[in-house]
Amino acid sequence: MSNLSIETGRRRLLGAACILLAGALLPALGQGAAFDDYFTAIKFDQPDQLRALLRRGMDPNTIEPKRGETGLMLALRDNSMQAFAVLLNARGIELETRANNGDTALMIAAFTGNLPAVKELLARDAEVNQVGWTALHYAAAAGHDDIVRLLLEEHAYIDAESPNKTTPLMMAARGGFIMTVKLLLDEGADMTLKNDKGMTALDFAKQHEKKDIAEGLAYRMRKAGKL
Repeated sequence: MSNLSIETGRRRLLGAACILLAGALLPALGQGAAFDDYFTAIKFDQPDQLRALLRRGMDPNTIEPKRGETGLMLALRDNSMQAFAVLLNARGIELETRANNGDTALMIAAFTGNLPAVKELLARDAEVNQVGWTALHYAAAAGHDDIVRLLLEEHAYIDAESPNKTTPLMMAARGGFIMTVKLLLDEGADMTLKNDKGMTALDFAKQHEKKDIAEGLAYRMRKAGKL
């Protein structure tokens, strides 16, 4: 075989290899573009684009790498409610996925005060109680009384303990939300509980200079013979 024939064969093989490599890379590049388009559609609340991506096979439970949050969580953070509705109704959507910090979609909706989203998630049996921080902690920490009340109606554990044994009542006292504190107390929250540093809700109120709450808690504790 001549050198020319050998060289021609090598070029053909190299060309075929390049074609195969390009073919292998195209799906990956397409997936990367779809990934970016997916989160862009959520951020800018573009339901039509989001539906199109889902029809093309995009997983509605895709997680962004920075905080480990799902599209549903990001829609709640960005108040992209049209995107939220599309994802909530997507086939195979998972409501109990946890972000890197343990947040669920319901917890984010509770913290942001998004009552309609909380109702929608609860209607789809989103878990109210879980180990560690809960939606009730988050709603109490932000003073969202309507959501606190709804979660309690859905059997949220009123004295749920975070990993450091902080309760929703402590969070409400810390934030200075006097009506939330009153709501929790009236519903039976235990004001004598202590976190792992030995602090009660009263101690939280004092530490964060929430005078009215501290006075109210001290009065209730004295009346109950606990102070």
